[in-house]
Amino acid sequence: MILYLDTSAMLKLYVAEEGAERLREVASAAKMVCTHLIAHAEMRSAFAKALRLGRISAAGMKQHRRELDHDWSSFSVLAADERLMRRAGDLMDRFPLRAFDAVHLAAAESLYLAQQRDWLRFASFDAPLNRAAEELGLRLLE
Repeated sequence: MILYLDTSAMLKLYVAEEGAERLREVASAAKMVCTHLIAHAEMRSAFAKALRLGRISAAGMKQHRRELDHDWSSFSVLAADERLMRRAGDLMDRFPLRAFDAVHLAAAESLYLAQQRDWLRFASFDAPLNRAAEELGLRLLE
């Protein structure tokens, strides 16, 4: 299985949240774990927000950043190009998505179209993004 993680799913690899245990199991069993380059900046933002909200300590944030930096090379990371960014724009015209969510969806869709479709699973914990992914034919992580 090829697993695509948006940032809401990737965060569960590092922070104890509902669904984290299941996501970690699936990610460790996946043949390949993919994401978009933007996830790194989004993850750093999520760690900083968790610190500001008191959900993690400063030491915890540093540990999460080290773990992310260590794990990053094991992910298959898709980069932005003009075609992908234009597709993200098209997806925002069609679905009520935030910009970075549309970028994740465009990236996952590009994998879906390039790979064997039955192998790809899209992991997100964002309801509007999941609805859009399903409408495009992507299989969600169950």
